[in-house]
Amino acid sequence: MAANTFGEVFRVTTFGESHGLGIGLIIDGCPAGLDLDLTFIQHELDRRKPGQSKIVTQRKEDESFVIQSGVFEGKTTGTPISIFIPNTDQKSKDYSHISSIYRPSHADFTYQAKYGVRDYAGGGRSSARETAARVAAGSIAKMILNGIGVKINAFVSQVGHVKLDESETLDLTQTEENMVRCPHPQTAQQMIDLIMDVKKSGDTIGGMVSCVIEGCPVGLGAPVFDKLHADLGKAMLSINAVKGFEYGSGFRCITMLGSEHNDIFINQDGNIKTKTNNSGGIQGGISNGMPINFNVAFKPVATIVQGQNTVDTMGKDALAEGKGRHDPCVVPRAVPIVEAMAALVLVDHFLRNKTIKL
Repeated sequence: MAANTFGEVFRVTTFGESHGLGIGLIIDGCPAGLDLDLTFIQHELDRRKPGQSKIVTQRKEDESFVIQSGVFEGKTTGTPISIFIPNTDQKSKDYSHISSIYRPSHADFTYQAKYGVRDYAGGGRSSARETAARVAAGSIAKMILNGIGVKINAFVSQVGHVKLDESETLDLTQTEENMVRCPHPQTAQQMIDLIMDVKKSGDTIGGMVSCVIEGCPVGLGAPVFDKLHADLGKAMLSINAVKGFEYGSGFRCITMLGSEHNDIFINQDGNIKTKTNNSGGIQGGISNGMPINFNVAFKPVATIVQGQNTVDTMGKDALAEGKGRHDPCVVPRAVPIVEAMAALVLVDHFLRNKTIKL
């Protein structure tokens, strides 16, 4: 059982805990000869790291990393790539008060029921700290995809009741221009104000991350169990705090007629395209060359400052109080994680496709 491994050809295994020595990953199946851009890996990690603004957790990690194998003179060698990201600002004592209680909506109860032991300091393996490894792996996947013209852009489209106007023309180059990573400045400020209000009240709030993938080649994915959208869905739902995934027309398709929903094929300068894109760039589980678009719903972070009734490990009534440093809203830091997981899915299917036909 490979519960810590993702992918078939481009295989990523992550390891480490929130309050251990660090987080790490091993990539097996990365082709040899890729020029590894260390500055880009650091850039991607910096987009995810804690402490980057007033609307995220104030834990301070510089996310420096060490490549331990798989690279020689700046190029991948085709052997396993090992990367280690040390933890430098863990404060395990902040969690001693919950060592024997089950926090509402956390993995405390289920983790202990499954394994018989629980790392209560920061959640251990179930902590979102693990996603740093995914972002590092995703940055390498992005380098491969960039070489074939694939661009992945995620952004925050909703926080609580504040959401982007779907009719608005977005300039995705503006996504990184504000701390909430929304490409519409006026809406971004409303989101920031809402997150700050929620933070002051000792509560948390959820949101939506949307993603657009352009330049994806035709033919990625398979028609039965390995549908491209199914693997994207699994990838997104494996991210901490994710509660929903939809692609293309999503749940809006329920109210549409087939004549409205069908994407009509056209010949555009010798290339087969579709007039509309309700399919979200995927038909029959296989990419059709149109932009792939999807939305990922994130719940409010489970740790809140307000006290909540719960039970302890003996089943007795207890009070859970959120101490330590936590995100009032996870979506600003989730943007690079969504991009990373999308990149891992696409590069894995791209490499799988190399074996499909002569």
